[in-house]
Amino acid sequence: MLTGNIHHLDLVPYLPKQLRQAIEYLKNNINDNTPPGTYEIDGKNIFVMVSETQTRLQSEAEPEYHQKYLDIQVILNGPEGMAFSNLPPHTEVTINDLAEKDIAFVKTPADEKLFEMQSGDFIIFYPGEVHKPLCAINNKITPVRKAVIKVLVSSLTK
Repeated sequence: MLTGNIHHLDLVPYLPKQLRQAIEYLKNNINDNTPPGTYEIDGKNIFVMVSETQTRLQSEAEPEYHQKYLDIQVILNGPEGMAFSNLPPHTEVTINDLAEKDIAFVKTPADEKLFEMQSGDFIIFYPGEVHKPLCAINNKITPVRKAVIKVLVSSLTK
């Protein structure tokens, strides 16, 4: 897991080049007028999904993880809580759709933590890292506009 802000990438100089380029693409091409949808950056290797939704109570959301793609979750507008866990995700899988959709859901881990994100903030989850997006902060449901950049890990250069 790695966090930062898209407007201050200089504070994360260790950010891998391809991930930095994907974030720069988002900064230069996705704006308030971009409709929700999926936009290719590098075909199926790197693409971005823009959505407008609302947060939900943390207790109502299911933690998830991925196997092939990493997520760069970027808040475009509004607050969002991002719950995560440092425990291994494979112990209590509730839905395993890794083969078809690259997503599995797990029972909420006992050590779950909530990270509060604001506009411009991003968080990167690598395959296997459990996360629960769209969580309300202080149980306050709010609208959020966000982008999730999906990066096929096998396409990353060493």
